[in-house]
Amino acid sequence: MDDPTKLDSSGNENKTAIKANTTADTKAGDFVAGTVLADRYRIIGLVGKGGMGEVYKAEDIKLSQMVALKFLPDSYQNDSGALERFHAEVRNARQVSHVNVCRVFDIGEIDGRHFLSMEFVDGDDLSELLTRVGRFTHERAVEISRQLCVGMEAIHKAGILHRDFKPANIIIDKKGIARITDFGIAGIEADISKDEIRSGTPAYMSPEQITGKEVTTRSDIYALGLVIYEIFTGKQAFIAATVPELIKMHQTATPTNPSTHVNGIDPLVESVIAQCLEKDPKDRPQSALHVAMALPGGNPMQIALDAGQTPSPEMVAASPKIGALKPIVALALLLTIIVGYGVLVAASKSTSVQHFVPLDKSPDVLSQRSRELVKKFGYPTVDAYHFFGRDIDYYDYLKQNDQTQERWQKLATGQPAVLSFDSRTGAQPIVPLAGGAPNTNDPPNVVPGMTLMRVDTTGRLIYFEGVPPRVKEADQPRVEFDWAGVFKEAGFDLTYFQAVEPQLTPPQAFDEQRAFSGKYPDGPEIPIRVEAAVYQGKLVHFQIVAPWDRPPGAPTSVTLSILQLVVWISLYLGLLFGGGWLALRNIRAGRSDLKNAFRVGLLLFVARMMIGFFTTHHVASFGEFNLFITALAFALLWAVLGCLLYLAFEPYLRKIAPERVISWNRLLAGDWRDPLVGRDVLIGVAGTSFIAFMNLLLKNLIPRWQGKPPNLNLIDPLKLSNIFPAIFSDSISQALIVALGLSFFILFFGLILRRKWLGAVAVWLILIAVTLSPSFAPLEIVSVILANTLLVFIATRFGVVAVMALWFFNILDDIPFTTDISAWYSGNFILFVIVLLATSFYGFYTSTAGQKLWQGKLLGDGD
Repeated sequence: MDDPTKLDSSGNENKTAIKANTTADTKAGDFVAGTVLADRYRIIGLVGKGGMGEVYKAEDIKLSQMVALKFLPDSYQNDSGALERFHAEVRNARQVSHVNVCRVFDIGEIDGRHFLSMEFVDGDDLSELLTRVGRFTHERAVEISRQLCVGMEAIHKAGILHRDFKPANIIIDKKGIARITDFGIAGIEADISKDEIRSGTPAYMSPEQITGKEVTTRSDIYALGLVIYEIFTGKQAFIAATVPELIKMHQTATPTNPSTHVNGIDPLVESVIAQCLEKDPKDRPQSALHVAMALPGGNPMQIALDAGQTPSPEMVAASPKIGALKPIVALALLLTIIVGYGVLVAASKSTSVQHFVPLDKSPDVLSQRSRELVKKFGYPTVDAYHFFGRDIDYYDYLKQNDQTQERWQKLATGQPAVLSFDSRTGAQPIVPLAGGAPNTNDPPNVVPGMTLMRVDTTGRLIYFEGVPPRVKEADQPRVEFDWAGVFKEAGFDLTYFQAVEPQLTPPQAFDEQRAFSGKYPDGPEIPIRVEAAVYQGKLVHFQIVAPWDRPPGAPTSVTLSILQLVVWISLYLGLLFGGGWLALRNIRAGRSDLKNAFRVGLLLFVARMMIGFFTTHHVASFGEFNLFITALAFALLWAVLGCLLYLAFEPYLRKIAPERVISWNRLLAGDWRDPLVGRDVLIGVAGTSFIAFMNLLLKNLIPRWQGKPPNLNLIDPLKLSNIFPAIFSDSISQALIVALGLSFFILFFGLILRRKWLGAVAVWLILIAVTLSPSFAPLEIVSVILANTLLVFIATRFGVVAVMALWFFNILDDIPFTTDISAWYSGNFILFVIVLLATSFYGFYTSTAGQKLWQGKLLGDGD
């Protein structure tokens, strides 16, 4: 290139000029029209000729479609270098499949002449269009430029450099879509030799390429900037008479500002072009995708998707600001929440167990009663823990054996007890082996001085188990045990019971055992048996045995089968190891959102530590350290699993269904006032209200109207305790896992079944299968189906944030509702109402984006 070779008007050397207009007439070439090649291709005519061969329009007879056939010229048939370049073009181009890149199909040979078949693009090359129209309108120029960017990104993503990017190698088809063509000198970046660096058209070469230094993806971006310059201005950035002059201009000159040629050009366009034409490759945009996103009016997320890439969380969050609700729609959702929960609160007197069971005595009063009984039975108390329990077996017994509408009225006496107040006491600190808080089984009741006791909500004894001393006391005169006194503590009169043969073996050592049969004073229709035992004059066992009680050691109704156990273990291990593999794969590919994965893990860690802090029974001994380590281990487990699954599946969700995580990414970015975030929160809370109302209607109201017994909401005993921070934290962590997990599973099954809607249907069927029970009444089945349908619909249509809001309040609304704010258990309910209203009004206000609710004029008032 040292000789002053003249350049034509398009910047090409005269000796290598190529005309690539695919709409050219069928002029003569080596093959005449009508010739059939390889029994497959019928020649239509010659459409182009250049330094790397002839291009014919032909018909693929087998596939009945038009193709372009590119032949090497005769002078190159024996040139091994030209043949290798020709083969390289096919290898390179077949790696790219994109709407903005001309597709290459195959390679062939006829009578010693090599050719390749490629997609025939019916249109005009960009150089001829620019010659005819001068320049495009601003909107059209932006559109074409963006298409070229994503096409080039697809080429670069395959590891290929074009190296000859210019208007003559771009075709605008009949639909107006830009197509990048001519990979004649393209190459894999790592395979380009020093001698090949300067291959290309000088007018569109970067400074480093034209001087033979190097060629990289940023060299193509330089050429992209030159082409975009022409698209917007209709003029070339650099015009020179000779190649040496052109080389100097590329190295030192700055092109005239586009605004000099075109008035009113967007400053963003000038900025993008200037960045692409930086002399130092390091100062140019990192990729063609970055150029596309920098152009005005674009959607970064959609641009990344069009380029076949996974959009970053920032791109997802930066998608167009849409989603604001019309004020009337937002108001309707807000009223759905307020009216729905208002009805639930009003109806709770006839639907929730706390309004049937006597709960006049607070936990403090019942705790005092328990301590008094333990002391009366002769056991010292150094440490004690109290908690509520429930008898699901009695609840199920009533449902199966009493079909009257008044069946739940039997709970009003508190005996038999569907709710109980349980106590663990000990002569030393009580430290559960599994950490957290003691329960009926942990720690095992084996240390001398330990007791396990259960009373009903009025303080009557139901169950007692005390561990006697290991050392037998000196023989003392035997005294008749006061059985009547113990029966009195249970609310019984011993004279109404008859002695019978004991049937149970006491759980503790004993030297006297008795059993009595009788009936509940307030439930004479229920036969009971009292089993009791003493050791050295001290009560060690007391138990009321009712018809619904299972024998000690009998399996419970929730025992998993071997198959279920295998399924759950397989699922857990699959998620753990499969998720770990996917997470590592995504991290290596650079797709993972490490920052937000850390945030998810941190949120789960803090939430589970909060639960541990507020629910753990803290002790003044070294056991407190063990409790802390256990809480820390569980919190870390939740955090690691949550973080791992997020790294494994979130990139696929972001790429395939990014609309489901737009509000999620904006929320994580701190954009709390975004209308889309508010919309999803409001819809999620309204969904919870709707589900709760439908449950009330189908499980309680309609059965009552039909003369059938309604269902009763048997609350979680934990939520009777005033530990709202723990309940709140548990709801957050569960809502996060459910929302992400549900979205991931819908995506997973959608990929397997190759349809997004089929993925939603598959997850819906799974949810129905795991939530339905053969014992459900028809209306209960309808309720379950409706709830799962709404859940899957919201997950599919609105995404992660909406499901989080729905599930968060779905868990919280298990808190005992009451209209009596003086009730000792009303604290959690009041806090629930505050959180509900605050969240709902936040969603309402944010989702409307400042729109006025009332736009009209009242009675002609106004200007």
